[in-house]
Amino acid sequence: MSDSPLKLIVLARSDVERVQRAGQELVEFLRTQSGVQVVAHVESETQALDAIESDLILVLGGDGAILRACHQLGRQQRPILGVNLGRLGFLADLSPDEFREMIPRLVRREFRIVENLMFECLLRRADGSTETFLGLNESIVSSANSLQMIEVRLTINGELVTTYSCDGLIISSPVGSTAHSLSAGGPMLRQNLPVFVITPICPHTLSNRPLVDGAEGVYSLSLTETSKDAFLVVDGQYRRPLNVGDTVEVRRAPVTFKLAKLPGHSYYTVLQRKLGWSGQPHYPSR
Repeated sequence: MSDSPLKLIVLARSDVERVQRAGQELVEFLRTQSGVQVVAHVESETQALDAIESDLILVLGGDGAILRACHQLGRQQRPILGVNLGRLGFLADLSPDEFREMIPRLVRREFRIVENLMFECLLRRADGSTETFLGLNESIVSSANSLQMIEVRLTINGELVTTYSCDGLIISSPVGSTAHSLSAGGPMLRQNLPVFVITPICPHTLSNRPLVDGAEGVYSLSLTETSKDAFLVVDGQYRRPLNVGDTVEVRRAPVTFKLAKLPGHSYYTVLQRKLGWSGQPHYPSR
């Protein structure tokens, strides 16, 4: 056990009064606990975290709050522990009561840090200009018109894989595999796998299925000449129009998303709890 106190940043950035109140209550509680030091209580998205020294960043909310915290940290990623105030949380899997019960274990440093894949998404315009985004969940090339499909050409390391006729194409990290990709029929991947999953949205041919491939490759997406009105969305945070001649390149980022895991809270226990996999379904008796 370390003699120094566990330094925590409490991140409760939300306009929702319930989240703000929960943050204030949790900070007051933590300040009564021995072995814990709250070094900052952050309620603003504009407040920089770089200069604040901490062992863990405690994020209140749901998976969306953790995603925003990850973007706020940028290339200075630090371990995050999520306290779930929402509904379905794969990353924020501790309830406030569970967190309070776990304080002694946190003080004793009885947690592990799991490093998860992040990606860089490079948007290369036909005119030569570029824009780069750091992401955690997914990059999506999607039709801007709900009544019109697009054709997306996929190459991996310069080799043509196929051209999808679809409503959109998702390149997801394992962390993002339980987000939009799962809704589109993609597989659930263990969060720390070094892979990407490519999932078409409503593909026009039945032979198009999700594809899992290694994270060391460069994944390039481009529109065919017949495609119009498309856009690129990264993590639901960044949205850019996409035109014929533009190229989207997705590759592994040089930084990782660091998630603190407490004993009894593995990836599979989270799936059991969140998806009802803990046993046989219970049907009402007649």
